[in-house]
Amino acid sequence: MAGPLEGIKVVEWAVWHNGPAAGYMLGDLGADVVKVEDPVRGDSFRGAAALWGESTQLPGGRVLGFETANRSKRGITLDLKQEKGLRVLYRMVEQADVFLTNFSGTLAKRLKVDFETLSRYNPRLVYARAHGYGSLGLWGDRRAFDPIAQALSGAMWAAGDRDFKEPIQLMPGLFDQLGATMLAYGVMAAIISRDRQGVGQEIETSLLGSAIHQQAINVNAALMQGRPRARHSRKRARQPLSNMYQCGDGKWLMLAEPQSDRFWGQLCGAMNLSEIENDPRFETALKRRESYAELIEILNQAFASSTRDEWLDTFGQAGCDFAYAPIMDLTESLSSDQVVENQYVAEMDHPDLGKARTVGFPVRFSRTPARIPRAAPQFGQHTEEVLEELGYSWDDIAEMRGEGVV
Repeated sequence: MAGPLEGIKVVEWAVWHNGPAAGYMLGDLGADVVKVEDPVRGDSFRGAAALWGESTQLPGGRVLGFETANRSKRGITLDLKQEKGLRVLYRMVEQADVFLTNFSGTLAKRLKVDFETLSRYNPRLVYARAHGYGSLGLWGDRRAFDPIAQALSGAMWAAGDRDFKEPIQLMPGLFDQLGATMLAYGVMAAIISRDRQGVGQEIETSLLGSAIHQQAINVNAALMQGRPRARHSRKRARQPLSNMYQCGDGKWLMLAEPQSDRFWGQLCGAMNLSEIENDPRFETALKRRESYAELIEILNQAFASSTRDEWLDTFGQAGCDFAYAPIMDLTESLSSDQVVENQYVAEMDHPDLGKARTVGFPVRFSRTPARIPRAAPQFGQHTEEVLEELGYSWDDIAEMRGEGVV
């Protein structure tokens, strides 16, 4: 069955993750995404055999980062510094709905692939640009990667425990992925706007803007209450029903229940702590807030008396419906029933890996499901195919190959 974006054509001129990942999301939804790479350099992600000090190499000479950001696309090579290369791109744009890039505005203008130029070839074009910081301001053309957005957005001081006095770098790639998600979201909104109002437009997202957006509650705390929320502190959590506890086997369990008065008795009953349920120190949320240190210590000792799985069984058998979950590492999470059953991890046919498991699509459509039509393209894999679709003959293609245009 066709995906929800079937019939939408996307031309992608972008590298690394923030930007290209938006392309794979659109491709998963059925759009025909054609990735344009320089015939010599290609996407720098292809050569990133290690990231943050760890190998990313896969069978067949492929690398993890490029495979992640570029599935569900076709790929061509095209030299945009040559007039013939530009003419090919302009022909693609004439037939496209979206042009997606994360190159600087300065470079795009110099190569004549900026919004003003491309919209002359297609006034209905949605020109989507992933930026580092936002195009306005002094940092408009500075290089940016995910950790920089973490640093600038305040996220490094929001993460981690309050007693740890250094900034915390989250797993790299989180805001790259978020920025790409926001760009895909913006593209779909702009397509709807174009179809209703008849004109295309330029849209822009940024790593920094996406990182601020991701912290909406904490950002509004700073803006509306005058200070951001404090870093979490496990030892000083004033709502002990929203805290993490280590179990007897060294594994951890998370409680995250905001309605503590509603479920206080249920927790005490399941954990055989009935003696403290009506203890004057703990009988209300306010009292528990005031006596948090004593209560956390009691809960620490109680959770340490059984393994994590034993506590999960206990809560399940007792019919507990407060919010709780095991704290899993990523490997454990990806094999969990909830992740597998909801297809948050999907299976795909990969030319080098065979049947491979990969990150799924997080939105479920009842009638037009997302799917992964293909692995990331090999360098220039679909060049002839795309050029033929544009009306070029084999002689034209051979000539362009001889001139280094493709």
